[in-house]
Amino acid sequence: MSCCFLGLDFGTSGARAAVINAAGQLQATARADLSQQSAVEWQQALWSLLEQIPLALRQQLGAMAINGTSGTVLICDAQGQPLTEPILYNDSRAVTVLEQVKAIAPAQHPVASATSSLAKLFWWQQQGRRAGYFLHQADWLSWLLHGKLGISDYHNALKLGYDPQQLQYPGWLLDLKLPFDLPEVLAPGSPVAPLRPELAAQWQIPTDCQICAGTTDSIAAVLASGVAQPGEAVTSLGSTLVLKLLSQQPIEDARYGIYSHRLGDLWLVGGASNTGGAVLRQFFSAAELAALSQQIQPLVASPLDYYPLLQPGERFPINDPALVPRLMPRPQRLEFLHGLLESMARIEAEGYRLLQALGAAPLRQVYSAGGGAQNPAWTAIRARLLQVPVQPSVQTEAAYGTALLARRGYLGKTA
Repeated sequence: MSCCFLGLDFGTSGARAAVINAAGQLQATARADLSQQSAVEWQQALWSLLEQIPLALRQQLGAMAINGTSGTVLICDAQGQPLTEPILYNDSRAVTVLEQVKAIAPAQHPVASATSSLAKLFWWQQQGRRAGYFLHQADWLSWLLHGKLGISDYHNALKLGYDPQQLQYPGWLLDLKLPFDLPEVLAPGSPVAPLRPELAAQWQIPTDCQICAGTTDSIAAVLASGVAQPGEAVTSLGSTLVLKLLSQQPIEDARYGIYSHRLGDLWLVGGASNTGGAVLRQFFSAAELAALSQQIQPLVASPLDYYPLLQPGERFPINDPALVPRLMPRPQRLEFLHGLLESMARIEAEGYRLLQALGAAPLRQVYSAGGGAQNPAWTAIRARLLQVPVQPSVQTEAAYGTALLARRGYLGKTA
């Protein structure tokens, strides 16, 4: 019987599943809503996704893996029961301990952020927490499936302080002698253990179906995109503008929020601008955006020079927390939209130039993800300014990328 592979994606508003066959062809999808972002709701969503997978496909599953939002964490006891409510990826309450983090971490390290996993761990310690397993969202959900508590991956663990170059926790972190049990860190996609027997029986899944170490939602989206060679990149055109460029060398530069995820023997170097689709939605409805975009002549450069932001402050490719949005002059609607799209494309191009100036691989190809990838005029403008081919991602769902990760683990490969 041929094998299928299941990818599970836990995002900000919902959970998704994707089943692929051995050739990578999509066989089925499923979705569950998330409103509370509690561990109880995560578990309910996980069971719902498994329930929705057709029985014939469940009976062919060879491996599965889970991605979660990077920096969403919780503490649980030795039985896996949560001792705290999760702190979500974008929760910055740990700003109160950020100076403590910066005092012990190397300069330019990704943990030097109020939303990092390590900052949240410090915050819990400040609140009097003194014991428990510290886990990321994907770690805890994977434990529900394989039953081995305290396993993570080096994508999720990057902002906990794990060193993906040396493949170990650094001495400066271990020397802290933190009271929490830090997870054992594996390469994403590494087989951890078979599915728990009782779950295999309940869902009629083969007892040798392997649960593999997971990843983050953003890396899963990159895996789905088709990026494979140095110089290939993914631009996510969502509410913000996120760039990720595959390179031979890692780059860390906290001034611009730049850090690198390991992908096998290569590195995914990334940065994020505060410009993006949220600014467009401030001025245009979806229908107006679509109608006006069709009238733009994308090969003709707009003379307007904007820096589109919702509020002051930018980190990448300009590091200026007080940078004021530049949205004037305001001509008629078509010219205004053309100027916004052109200006965002210039910011994207400047971002890739900065990554390359810091040592990343020369840009060769850009895959587009997010809602903006569906705008042909914007795509043509971006290709003109980037001067490389720009095309849609092969797949846009992070669950698909996670299914590919499970397939890699089944075949003895990791990301």
